[in-house]
Amino acid sequence: MDRARVTDWVAAYERAWRTPGTDPLATIFTADASYLQGPYRQPVLGLPAIARMWEAEREGPDEAFRMASEVVAVDGNTAVVRVQVHYGEPTNQEFRDLWIVRFADDGRCRAFEEWPFWPPRSPDTSQE
Repeated sequence: MDRARVTDWVAAYERAWRTPGTDPLATIFTADASYLQGPYRQPVLGLPAIARMWEAEREGPDEAFRMASEVVAVDGNTAVVRVQVHYGEPTNQEFRDLWIVRFADDGRCRAFEEWPFWPPRSPDTSQE
């Protein structure tokens, strides 16, 4: 993998999130892919389970959000991507996320791991 291919994969991920149904998932994940939604969560295993999770997690393909991403590193078939997402118009939820994506030789993801971070609930929680 290289940065351009990872950037293309991230764009395909976003397009899939915005597309009705889950058919596009087969173009970005292998049949036996694992999807870890957080460092202490149980992995979602296999494309059918990922599709069920995908539909359960999103409001629908017309969900209002803005997504920005930056490929931080690529080492062989592994990439790290920084993602920021703002949901709603106006924004009612946001988070920053680190993705660790391990790719199969065909460019589809075989292991996806995310580390999501949300802003503090109060303006200054460092004093608590």
